[in-house]
Amino acid sequence: MASSNSALPKTMHAWTYTLASPDLPAALTLNTSAPLPPNPPPKGHYLVQVLSSSINPIDYKIPELPLIPRLIITKPASPGCDFCGRIAAVPASSSSTEKTLEVGTPVFGRLDSPTQFGTCAAYTMAPFNGVVALPDGVAPDDAASAATTGLTAFQQIVPRVKPGARVFINGGSGGVGCWGIQIAKAVGAKEVVVACSKGNFGLCESLGADRCVDYRSEDVVEAVKKLAKEDGVFDLVVDNVGVPSQLYYQSHQFLKEGVEFVQVGGGFGLGDIGALMSKMAWPRWFGGGRRKFLFLGVENSNEDFERIGGWLKEGKCKAVIEEKVDAHEEGGPKKAFEMLKTGRVKGKIVVNGWSE
Repeated sequence: MASSNSALPKTMHAWTYTLASPDLPAALTLNTSAPLPPNPPPKGHYLVQVLSSSINPIDYKIPELPLIPRLIITKPASPGCDFCGRIAAVPASSSSTEKTLEVGTPVFGRLDSPTQFGTCAAYTMAPFNGVVALPDGVAPDDAASAATTGLTAFQQIVPRVKPGARVFINGGSGGVGCWGIQIAKAVGAKEVVVACSKGNFGLCESLGADRCVDYRSEDVVEAVKKLAKEDGVFDLVVDNVGVPSQLYYQSHQFLKEGVEFVQVGGGFGLGDIGALMSKMAWPRWFGGGRRKFLFLGVENSNEDFERIGGWLKEGKCKAVIEEKVDAHEEGGPKKAFEMLKTGRVKGKIVVNGWSE
């Protein structure tokens, strides 16, 4: 198997930034002659030709931090971690225990974290554990939208939900929430309750939610307490938002004893970090009881990606995409990030058209 393709271009189209100021959307520019990632790629990585990519809050939150991005991300850099594409090159040599995909194989997956060669570009460099073959019949846009959010929801739900379980998801209409509803149902949850705006009730119900709580007109904590009193405590609570904080501090009133309260949402401001640290420390101070707080760190897993891809192929899960933006249109990804930063996106935003 050839490790690299000498016919690959030396440059590519990529949306890049040097300093995310005043914010990432404002800093992005289209570079039509950006250098490709290394070819052949380093050990443990593929060079991937991107067809579609999708964006997540971490893609702008990390670059917009005041100091850390300057230390960990080489500039100019492209944002984005999620992709669907095809293998363009493999390492010159791999361990005998590593099974590499062949050049030309359609694939999808995600990078470990924001990096110099992000997925808002025609080519990216992805780790082996973040790349799996694209199942036949699954659209590239759908697969790209499943990477980070689908994997996050999978790792929230699957290890903790058994058939017949009751699940509450705070933030049901966002990227992770849309996957969480479907994955909970796919593994046998009896009832899924979500908090979202009233305007998104229909979307969440179409994905399998049994009940919806309007966070704009109801006190979410009181609503969940009432549901637990009427029908029994929940087997899992997932918080994709991070607010209200009382959802965690009052969870002993609606969450089964000894199980984890799982959070992934939240900002990177000092107040947000302080609130998170307080939640993490609370069980140690007071003995925990019913409340075991877990801030989930998502990790790439080929097996998890393969199950998500299988559910897409079988129709057990579907991608929810609010907007598709062409990579080459004027302001394409800039528009996508501006939309994402409003916090009101239903499902995902996809950037496509990178390659034919």
